Amino acid sequence: MKRAQIKKRKSIIPGFGLSMGITVAMLSLLILIPLASVLAYSFRLSGAEFAELMMRPNVVQAFVTSIGCALAAAVLNCIFGTILAWVLVRYEFPGKRLMDGMIELPFALPTAVAGITLTKMYSDTGAIGRAFEKLGIEIAYTRTGIIIAMVFIGIPFVVRAIQPVLEKLPATYEEAAGMLGASRLTIFWKVIFPEIRPALLTGFGLALARGIGEYGSVIYISGNSEKNGTQVVSYVIMQKLNSGNVDYEGAAAIALVLLILSFVMLFAINFIQHIASRRTNV
Repeated sequence: MKRAQIKKRKSIIPGFGLSMGITVAMLSLLILIPLASVLAYSFRLSGAEFAELMMRPNVVQAFVTSIGCALAAAVLNCIFGTILAWVLVRYEFPGKRLMDGMIELPFALPTAVAGITLTKMYSDTGAIGRAFEKLGIEIAYTRTGIIIAMVFIGIPFVVRAIQPVLEKLPATYEEAAGMLGASRLTIFWKVIFPEIRPALLTGFGLALARGIGEYGSVIYISGNSEKNGTQVVSYVIMQKLNSGNVDYEGAAAIALVLLILSFVMLFAINFIQHIASRRTNV
């Protein structure tokens, strides 16, 4: 018997060497080199100067505001994003395709345009802000306004993470649990939530990281008041770059801390997601 000749499978993408070279080159130009420049500028500060910069009241307040508001917005996105994904997957209604497409609007809309629009709507002269103003509630130029802006730019991450999981989850599981006498709350916590938990954690992590570093959509609605504690970290960085004496080193140092925080949070979320995926055999 003649040996069967194994034909070399042709690949659409060029060979490994060329493909890896292009990948490394693009990764270096777009990610590694810019990150290295942040490290290079931040390391120009001594340890004492770095600590003094990070302990300044306006910098500490900016980190507290950014992280706190981003965390609150991510939690709200998980709640309402899950409901929205459920509606889009489980129900049929007129305008469903339009609503599904509008989920991507925060990605397509320039963040500065979103910030201006939200500021106008929620200010004391806007349609929504005027109604809350009569109740003695201020939204624009407060942390509440920052949270609303972060919810706007972060909710697509949660919806798009959960939606595919719900589409693959058969409705028969819920029907079987209902026939066995389980309440709706029990069905959600025991049947649905364990399946969507890894995807929910992914959406939470992405929305949280995006919110902490957000600039365009929050810069207008926040008011940028150090006295009222509405300055975000991204604004403090821009302030150092746009001032009369440009402080590249200080801006890079703050950006480095922000970068490390984002990486740590994403790593923690992905680790938790991995553990949850193993438990649910996803």
